[in-house]
Amino acid sequence: MLITTTNNIEGKKIVKYLGLVSGEAILGANIFKDIFASIRDIVGGRSSAYEKELRTAKEIALAEMAEQAKNLGGNAVIAVDLDYETIGQGGSMLMVSASGTAVVVE
Repeated sequence: MLITTTNNIEGKKIVKYLGLVSGEAILGANIFKDIFASIRDIVGGRSSAYEKELRTAKEIALAEMAEQAKNLGGNAVIAVDLDYETIGQGGSMLMVSASGTAVVVE
């Protein structure tokens, strides 16, 4: 499944538009990761625990979106948009959503 943020695919012809597809992933942040991230924020540096969670959530959302496109008969998703949000009390949950247009390309 080809997934792109562009509206077309160079060298490919879109022969059918199948409609909007999306995928979402909501992951809870572990309290120990929160504590270590807070310490890291104080002393500086990157929080690898949160970066890993973001990557995992993005992969889940993209896979879910690609599965929807496949179920519609698509072989590509164009114009993909990724959104990141924190939800819950104090932003205790991380949500990543992916949306795009499922298409058939030749």
